[in-house]
Amino acid sequence: MTLDYTVVIPTTGRETLRPLLATLLGGPDPRPAEILVVDDRPGGADLDVPDGVRVLRSGGRGPAAARNLGWRTAKSEWIAFVDDDVVLAPDWPRQLETDLGSLPPEVAASQGRITVPLPADRRPTDDERGTAGLEHARWITADMAYRRSALVEAGGFDERFPRAFREDSDLALRVAEAGHRIDQGERLTTHPARRAGFFYSLKAQRGNADNALMRAKHGVLWRQRTGAGPGRLGRHALSTVAGLAALALPVVRQRGKALLAAGVWAGLTAEFATRRILPGPRTPGEVARMVVTSALIPPAACYHRLRGEIAARRPRPPVAVLFDRDDTLIVDVPYLNDPDGVRPVPGAVELVRDLRDRGIPVGVVSNQSGVAKGLITPEQLDAVNARVKELFGPFGTWQVCVHDDGDGCACRKPAPGMVLRAAGELGVDPASCVVIGDTGADVDAALAAGARAVLVPTARTLEPEIARARRHAAVARDLSEALRLAGVTG
Repeated sequence: MTLDYTVVIPTTGRETLRPLLATLLGGPDPRPAEILVVDDRPGGADLDVPDGVRVLRSGGRGPAAARNLGWRTAKSEWIAFVDDDVVLAPDWPRQLETDLGSLPPEVAASQGRITVPLPADRRPTDDERGTAGLEHARWITADMAYRRSALVEAGGFDERFPRAFREDSDLALRVAEAGHRIDQGERLTTHPARRAGFFYSLKAQRGNADNALMRAKHGVLWRQRTGAGPGRLGRHALSTVAGLAALALPVVRQRGKALLAAGVWAGLTAEFATRRILPGPRTPGEVARMVVTSALIPPAACYHRLRGEIAARRPRPPVAVLFDRDDTLIVDVPYLNDPDGVRPVPGAVELVRDLRDRGIPVGVVSNQSGVAKGLITPEQLDAVNARVKELFGPFGTWQVCVHDDGDGCACRKPAPGMVLRAAGELGVDPASCVVIGDTGADVDAALAAGARAVLVPTARTLEPEIARARRHAAVARDLSEALRLAGVTG
């Protein structure tokens, strides 16, 4: 049986993208069902890609968001994630088929083998050694294939990880915690060694914020579970405290203690720099870089870790928005059966299009009991909804309940059925959704499904519904404020 897979490539427009695409397009069977390149630049001109490649735009929200947009767009059984700077073997599709073709159902993912060629004529630099660590890393998405069903179950990548760091380990841990297995494949992918700027290692300390999120999500043993190694945060903290004490103690005339603190700082800094210098080429430029950055890294690491600990405790913003239709997206006309009567709520079209342009999945969950009452035909309902789609653009899911109050269905709001189905079709966790509507039923359906809710009252919204929403959800004056309260917009 032919392998059913889609290749998803997040990119910031690096020059390495075109040869990667050429390899995929010119490779042997099995050909991918689709090649999706997710342009994660905040803006700029369209990417120049060959025919046969589809480009999506994620708005510069990071590789986790870009990959989510890619796999949620794809419809195939397998999603193969590759980075835009890797070099695939000419027969990579055939190797992928060999790795995936015989996997049992309990295996949710297959990791490719990564090789990082290092210079043969000299010792590698600090940043080149950092790239070489990918050869022994677990679950990295430089070449990683997931079953789409496993991504749906896990809710995809956590978009709170803004960099290409830890987002892959977090997803793999959640997939494993759900009872699935991740296997090591035999396909081989080359990742060129990275040469970076003077302060690259200092900028990399922003990853300590991601480490804080990993600890908040997976506990103190997350490093052991991911094979990440012990880290140096404890020594960085000691070095930072010693350095600050050496600066502060003379102010209160504690010169002896200040000298002791300065000695501790100097010793820790020298040990750190030496550890980084010895394996490298030891050229004057590399030594200078290691000395300077070894002094700056400890306070930077502590700052970013503290920042991450604070951010990890903030409520998680939703990754999908579900709208009620009547009096939320369009002006309510009771039992509307004529497409010509569709009038968008002021500003709604622009807000929905902005969400879609930023890669945020959007859907509709709407009670339409007029069908059960015989006041609207199914054909008229379809025509009205088609007009809504024409004005607003495509929604990732449409969930419509045509039952009446007494029918006992599980879909009519305030029951959670439509919200749960919408989340399933979008491939997200219901807890990652926010439902925006104008009635208490919208709020109750969201809460019953484990989602968040924002009520946008109209003149017909009952006061008890507003009071309940204030206690258990949020209340906004209009759709724009609702999106802001939901954390979707600034």
